[in-house]
Amino acid sequence: MNDHPLIIAMDVPDKSEADALLASFGQTPLFLKVGMELFYKEGPALVEEWKAEGHRVFLDLKLHDIPNTVQRAAAQLARLQVDLVTVHAAGGSRMMARAVEGLEQGTPFGKKRPACIAVTQLTSTSEAVLNEELGIPLSMNEAVTAYADLAERSGQDGVVCAAGEVPLIKSTCSRSFLTVTPGIRRAGEEAGDQTRVVTPGVAAELGSDAIVVGRSITGAIDPTRAYEQMEQEWRMSDAK
Repeated sequence: MNDHPLIIAMDVPDKSEADALLASFGQTPLFLKVGMELFYKEGPALVEEWKAEGHRVFLDLKLHDIPNTVQRAAAQLARLQVDLVTVHAAGGSRMMARAVEGLEQGTPFGKKRPACIAVTQLTSTSEAVLNEELGIPLSMNEAVTAYADLAERSGQDGVVCAAGEVPLIKSTCSRSFLTVTPGIRRAGEEAGDQTRVVTPGVAAELGSDAIVVGRSITGAIDPTRAYEQMEQEWRMSDAK
């Protein structure tokens, strides 16, 4: 992802709402995130349709199961020729390695396998939740860094993390290790269920390789205008 994309989180309940949202963009190729809600409702056919229309697809299902199951699931996802998939780093090194193996096995001949990135800690997770509910006796930065290091050693192409954690990950892992950051809001917007949020400009300044934007675009009165404004802020800061 050398082009530092802005990925639109298509967190809508069904294809009809997704189609209505995309109609405002015309024929513009986009990078679209398909999460659990939309994928479980519409299935692989939606992904295949969007790929055929020229969009890139981030299939964000956060695979987390025993290694063999994850490997088989990843092989199926690779056959859809998606561009990016996620696993949970908490699944461990063997599970993450098997996910990559599955993606390689399922990728059609002559095609590039999907990039695989590991979720470190959800941007809705606070340090109090990390310590008191998940039982991880580390600071958020320590936990995220440990997961990122494990993910890289397990063959992942990068991680999902909050933008504020990017500099630490870049100093711990290789420079080519991808950092994809959700929790992006415009200045003054409510954080919703996220706890670690920043603007597109701040994410760029912190070194994020890609940002994922949901409700700031999908919930806007004019989604195309909101996208253009956020992308401009992302690109301008990224170019500095």
